[in-house]
Amino acid sequence: MPQPPPDPRAAAGTALPHLWLPYTQMRGLAPPLRAARTAGAHIVLEDGRRLVDAVSSWWTACHGHAHPYIVEAMIRQLRDMPHVMFGGLVHAPAERLAARLADLLPGTLRHAFFSDSGSVAVEVAMKMAVQFWINHGERGRTEFVAFRYGYHGDTMAAMSVTDPEEGMHRLFQGYLPEQAMAELPRDGAGQEALRAKLRERQGRVAAVIVEPLVQCAGGMKMHDPSVLRAIANAAREAGVLLVVDEIATGFGRTGSMFAIEQAGICPDILCLGKALTGGAVSLAATVATDEVFTAFLDADESAALMHGPTYMANPLACAAANASLDLFEREPRLEQVAAIERHLAAALLPLGDVAGVVDVRIKGAVGAIEVAELHSLDRLKAAFVDAGVWLRPFGNVIYTMPPFTLTDPELAAITDAMIRIVPVWADGAL
Repeated sequence: MPQPPPDPRAAAGTALPHLWLPYTQMRGLAPPLRAARTAGAHIVLEDGRRLVDAVSSWWTACHGHAHPYIVEAMIRQLRDMPHVMFGGLVHAPAERLAARLADLLPGTLRHAFFSDSGSVAVEVAMKMAVQFWINHGERGRTEFVAFRYGYHGDTMAAMSVTDPEEGMHRLFQGYLPEQAMAELPRDGAGQEALRAKLRERQGRVAAVIVEPLVQCAGGMKMHDPSVLRAIANAAREAGVLLVVDEIATGFGRTGSMFAIEQAGICPDILCLGKALTGGAVSLAATVATDEVFTAFLDADESAALMHGPTYMANPLACAAANASLDLFEREPRLEQVAAIERHLAAALLPLGDVAGVVDVRIKGAVGAIEVAELHSLDRLKAAFVDAGVWLRPFGNVIYTMPPFTLTDPELAAITDAMIRIVPVWADGAL
């Protein structure tokens, strides 16, 4: 059985003098790997090593890195207009992108409010939901019902609807608004419990918010489309809005263009981000139905949505997003996702019999292995790097969410590394 590599912290040099890294204790930091460029499914390091990006750089690079079609579209846009304010001005790339999203999405989800990150898209959605009721004369609807293991971002309102017990935001209890946490309604009893929670908060809840099919940062927890339908039905019965956070699941990741398609539902507000631009640049969107949008139309200017990120609808980002949608239209992305799903199932499901493995979960181009315990995450990541794979386990989950365009050998490199390494670490002894 292979032995784990030495703890890289033992050889740590001086800390980075000017950078503050995300989700990282900077004291005693091991020297991070230095990326030089990206291409296709690979991250190329300054020392020349090539790593297969098994997580699509935080779930964004659905077409692979630096796809030439997206790059060329951005270069053309860069020459014409890299940015212009969206206050009092509009531009063709944003108009085209909003229209295309409206065509792709179900029902009357056809009013896109663009922002610059997924977390902000959630903030905007929550603000929309609360003001929707204010504009209808109900000022007391300020609460949200969210779900255990949910994660919606790191800004204030988004943190408040992220599971405080399981997530990284428990330090901020007392500072964040208090929301109602529920269990996903996986059976009849769960459905009744959700309906009861909504009845108890009648007149106080603005919306229910959920990640569809896969709760990603909360541990790659997965649920059936029937669970999502039950949530939508409960929200409708209670007369509250439904906000669906497809920031991580949108654009093919779960096997359909959007996860909501598999449940046949249309939320009132939908959040998009991450793969919206194919991983080229940051852009997010909060898309509302006709009913929600109409609630903000009034002779009274105070009924307008008073929100406006400086780089909202950035033309360069919109050009990248339009190019990404072109690729979904022209190339067989969903077929590629289906092939990845078949490979992940064949390669990883047998690990469910390994001692210390709690569960193996596969959905679309997502493969997650939950183990009893994980220690020394830095050493575990180093083991994958030694195998030529860039993979970032978290908590007690080792997972992959690769680019859709990677080759069969590249996909096999990821799963072969997981098959070799997981048994060494699954029992938590290392």
